[in-house]
Amino acid sequence: MILSSPKKKSKRILGVDFGLKRFGIALSDESQIIATPLQTFLAEKKIDITIKNFLTLIAQLESNYLCQIEEIVIGLPLKMSGQMSLMGDEVNFFIQLLAQQTTIPIKKWDERLTTVQAERSLHLAGLNRKDRTKVVDKVSAAITLQSYLDFKRLTMQDQI
Repeated sequence: MILSSPKKKSKRILGVDFGLKRFGIALSDESQIIATPLQTFLAEKKIDITIKNFLTLIAQLESNYLCQIEEIVIGLPLKMSGQMSLMGDEVNFFIQLLAQQTTIPIKKWDERLTTVQAERSLHLAGLNRKDRTKVVDKVSAAITLQSYLDFKRLTMQDQI
């Protein structure tokens, strides 16, 4: 009788475009090269409920994709000058509370102009305003995550 060993879970990176009403969610592929827009996650009025639901989402993704979320990359909205914005303060507060509830490392990543880039791409793809609104958050999350993955890959190449 031949016993097969259980398949080792792949490690993926989760990208988040934080918003007070909804988050865009993106996920890397197994090799952590390509970011894919995944879904929009609705935030609750109470942040502790939002965090609980977000952690449930992560568990569902790990189960559905047979993976382990190795890192969470959350877009940090800075002003064009590089200074912290009001929404940046909200992101930092969310990260602080989330970090108390999970051992998954959380990285902040500059997301300046990702929503503009996502809107432009979706407009060029022929989506009307109503359809763009439905997907812009997850596309923004994918753009942020892709930027992080590219940086990470280039940094690792420089170390070789």
